[in-house]
Amino acid sequence: MEVADRLKSIPPYVFAEIGKKAKALAQTGVDVIDLGIGAPDQPTPKHILEAMHAAIDNPVNHRYPPFGGTPAYKEAVGKWFNKRFGISLDPATEITSLIGGKEGLHHLILAYIGTGDIALVPDPAYPVYKTSTVLAGGTPHFMPLTPEKDFLPDLSAIPDSVAQKAKLLLINYPNNPTAGVANLAFFEQVVAFCKKHDILLCHDNSYSEMTYDGYKAPSILEVKGAKDIAIELHTLSKTHNMTGWRIGFAVGNKEAVANLAKIKSNVDTDVFGAIQAAAIAGLNGPTDHIEYCNKLYVERRDLAVKRLGELGWQVKPIKATFYMWLRTPEGMSSEEFSNHMLNTAGIVVPPGNAYGPGGEGFFRISLCTDKNRLSEAFDRMAKHAITYDMKKAKV
Repeated sequence: MEVADRLKSIPPYVFAEIGKKAKALAQTGVDVIDLGIGAPDQPTPKHILEAMHAAIDNPVNHRYPPFGGTPAYKEAVGKWFNKRFGISLDPATEITSLIGGKEGLHHLILAYIGTGDIALVPDPAYPVYKTSTVLAGGTPHFMPLTPEKDFLPDLSAIPDSVAQKAKLLLINYPNNPTAGVANLAFFEQVVAFCKKHDILLCHDNSYSEMTYDGYKAPSILEVKGAKDIAIELHTLSKTHNMTGWRIGFAVGNKEAVANLAKIKSNVDTDVFGAIQAAAIAGLNGPTDHIEYCNKLYVERRDLAVKRLGELGWQVKPIKATFYMWLRTPEGMSSEEFSNHMLNTAGIVVPPGNAYGPGGEGFFRISLCTDKNRLSEAFDRMAKHAITYDMKKAKV
């Protein structure tokens, strides 16, 4: 049976393929250390679990939930957003629920990108930005993110002919995979650019609460007039250790929120009501777990910076997310290095080119594993002479 052309147009999802390789190796008896996918290793907080248990017993939650989220959930989102960013939102028109950030991104792209349309996509970036654009029939125009530019796109490098045709611009700060951060001054530039060219601006703010060393991530909606052209997506996955629960929200421009909700109402029936009740507990409840997890990530970051330095990498401590974006050894491609790490040392790291052509020559490390396992990974790298100068040393 022949599949649709859209399926032929995209590669297999990188983490699914890496998972297959790691599983196959583990079945041979190798103890695989996974530094790949970004999923918190700490449990969902107890107060959220308790709210979920209570909500499951409520018959109201056994029925279809309201499209766009329950009023209570949207009110909790609005309250949290105002407390965190100082921005007021209308729960009825400026907020909609999501089945996680990934789903929200995909359906927003479907709402705005069609055959021949252009989406301005960071490179490297979370793969969904590109693949969903292609699935929608559109063309991604890559905006390079480089260390020299602090992983911020150079908007002046976008040709006017491209900007005039573009319908959507996607950014993500704090950034996956580079861990780059942005300030309000940069956001003001992006808002002005999108207003000038009548482009919808989508800010994926999935890592807003995972920040360190005094840095505090802003919202794009803090820019004056941003609601005219911007929508921002959030998820409880990372902040509340709820990756498997699949819940998030989109806020901002009323038209964009309504169009996203229209797509969603035709393809899903929203988030299970009990999960929304649990999310409310997360949004309204204590934040001790966020501080605790951030402290863990800083400890792991500092360990990684030290041990990678001993192996030849020059690494700056990240200020946000739980990712480290590193250059591959000279002379090795991203895929070669990723395969070498897995096959030689039993360590999973995604190749940088999985995040776009601009990721070639890099690989990503996730800090979602405890310090003992991290230390063991670096011990294995040292044992197998996996260093930044490994290629040079073999010449």
